[in-house]
Amino acid sequence: MTDTALKATALNALHRELGARMVPFAGYDMPVQYPLGVKKEHLHTRAEAGLFDVSHMGQIRLTGQGIAEALEAILPQDVIGLPVGRQRYGLLLNEQGGIRDDLMIANRGDDYLLVVNAACKEDDAQWLRQYLPANIELELLSGQSLIALQGPKAREALTRLLPGVANMTFMDTAFMEWQGLPLWLSCSGYTGEDGFEISLADAHVEGFARRLLEEPEVEAIGLGARDSLRLEAGLCLYGHDMDQSITPVEAGLLWSIQKIRRPGGERAGGYIGDQPVEAQLLHDDKIKQQRVLLDIEGRAPVREDSDIIDEGGQKVGRVCSGGFGPSVGGPIAMAYISTEALNAGVSVFASVRGKAIPVSVRKAAFFASRYFRG
Repeated sequence: MTDTALKATALNALHRELGARMVPFAGYDMPVQYPLGVKKEHLHTRAEAGLFDVSHMGQIRLTGQGIAEALEAILPQDVIGLPVGRQRYGLLLNEQGGIRDDLMIANRGDDYLLVVNAACKEDDAQWLRQYLPANIELELLSGQSLIALQGPKAREALTRLLPGVANMTFMDTAFMEWQGLPLWLSCSGYTGEDGFEISLADAHVEGFARRLLEEPEVEAIGLGARDSLRLEAGLCLYGHDMDQSITPVEAGLLWSIQKIRRPGGERAGGYIGDQPVEAQLLHDDKIKQQRVLLDIEGRAPVREDSDIIDEGGQKVGRVCSGGFGPSVGGPIAMAYISTEALNAGVSVFASVRGKAIPVSVRKAAFFASRYFRG
């Protein structure tokens, strides 16, 4: 895609003013880093507060009667049990149980808001429209920006502008005002840190972002550090760590399907892709591969699409995300490995430029999440 065909967020001029290096991403002209550099941006977010432009994401507003029930006929999540002022992580699946997209679902009282991935937003809107009842209105919002403030001092900094955020806990949402301008916030993010995502009109986002950047804890952070932060936290990136060929069970996202929607639950099944997913939940032999996190021996980076091999050199998996973890101080990776190899407990290696680098499966994220739960 040429630069002239790229879309620009409402903060594009500010990114350039701040010295950002801009790159094409999901059809948008986006900042990959600022003069501080990816590593320092990453570490700053872990220590203080980072401000991210995520306006390329899709915001889909649903209105009408029976939204929760209608969404449960599409998604495997418990939407009916989602209280007003709360949100949860959700998945759109295809008929084969593969992941079309991952998203956030918020019950805002008078409507529901879905925040979806940038590259999928038009397809998601069409897919939802196809399956939602005609009485439910769907709007892919335009003219609405989304920014994220993340880090252990994000709450402290944002409270100076919006005192009401002080007591918000992880996955709370709220409508607020700043200088008479309406905002919608969720206590969530994509870094493993405490923080907030803030939706507001394009016309006002630059002024709000500039005001946030005046706070001593806050630095502008690009997509490079966003990726390393989420990988350290063990969070999936759509199109890399999950896609339409991978089920939630294989992706290690079973936690996102509440027990009430699983086999034996009161509202089990009844969503698109339920039969393949339930088959894997009931029969372990249906699970052919699993997403895992890998500790890597040595300092050599292990990149996406590197093969995972056994001692005999046979391929047993592939790396889906890999890079350097600044908070970890070394290389980190995420991979899909065959269930057979995992169950057998065989030694595994990453094949990098013809060299077999020893790796081992770990059970926890590289960096423990620090969400504020009250």
